[in-house]
Amino acid sequence: MQNFEYARARSVDGAIQLSTDDSRFLAGGIDLLGEMKEYIVSPKRVIDLKLIPDLDKVDLSGGVLKLGANVTIAAIVNNEEIIATLPGLAEAASEVGSPQIRNVATLGGNLAQHSRCWYYRHRDLYCLKRGGSTCYAREGENKYSSLFSGNPCISPVVSNLAIILATLDAKVNLWRGDKEVTLSIEELYAGAWNNPLAHNSLLPGDLIVSVEIPTRKNRSTYLQVSEKSDFDWALVSCAAAGRNTGDQLTDVSVFLGAVAPIPYRVESARLASGDFSKETVESIAATVGAKATPFSHNGYKIPIAQALVRRAITRIVT
Repeated sequence: MQNFEYARARSVDGAIQLSTDDSRFLAGGIDLLGEMKEYIVSPKRVIDLKLIPDLDKVDLSGGVLKLGANVTIAAIVNNEEIIATLPGLAEAASEVGSPQIRNVATLGGNLAQHSRCWYYRHRDLYCLKRGGSTCYAREGENKYSSLFSGNPCISPVVSNLAIILATLDAKVNLWRGDKEVTLSIEELYAGAWNNPLAHNSLLPGDLIVSVEIPTRKNRSTYLQVSEKSDFDWALVSCAAAGRNTGDQLTDVSVFLGAVAPIPYRVESARLASGDFSKETVESIAATVGAKATPFSHNGYKIPIAQALVRRAITRIVT
């Protein structure tokens, strides 16, 4: 780890003023410190956000759940109102790391974390995502890589929370210079689809301050398959959410994680039909593999994704 200047911000304005092109924001530090120790990133200044008031607030009023960027993952897992209102969010949070990590890791950090591809994380390799010319995963060990990508890099998004938040139509509020900008979850990650260097759409100096989640979708769930039952990254994850009006499920959306550099929307006209018979659900699941581009070691993800889509939709319907 190279030497750096450490600064503590006591307000959002102060954090923005301290920020430069060579600085990074620090909240829980789970991802940033790991990258610094491996010399993947070497910021000249690290700006601690933990003293900024109100960034750790949870507010459920007016039909919208507002979470500050410094809300810990554990706080989401254990919040009774979230469990009752948006169960899929609590389920996704419960799959993040270990209890010790969840006590420290933050919502903003989970959304902004970088690739876990071992070629990207290797200190001696300069893969495509680190500014090199080659995506080594394409011809190498690609067991954990994407099935869908708009660019040559096949490193997948790793945020659990991004997947469920996409289904819930969440909005991310951030400061970009002197302006407050609001992005949907899909917009927050859109930059990674076409740009191999991008992990998301955040620009240098962008600071996530809160996430707002409408509560109109009263049925939600999150599922993932991992190699280990606890403390492991998802091989494939799936979130589904919709609005149950008593006699019909509407406004249904389904997203997959760990299969693309973005939360991957399951596109199917059948999702808008309101008919979720067994045959319809099977049809929706079958569309998942149609556009997939499996590599030598990750084709197994297709049937897992299809199974998770079936299970997730069935959960919110029944």
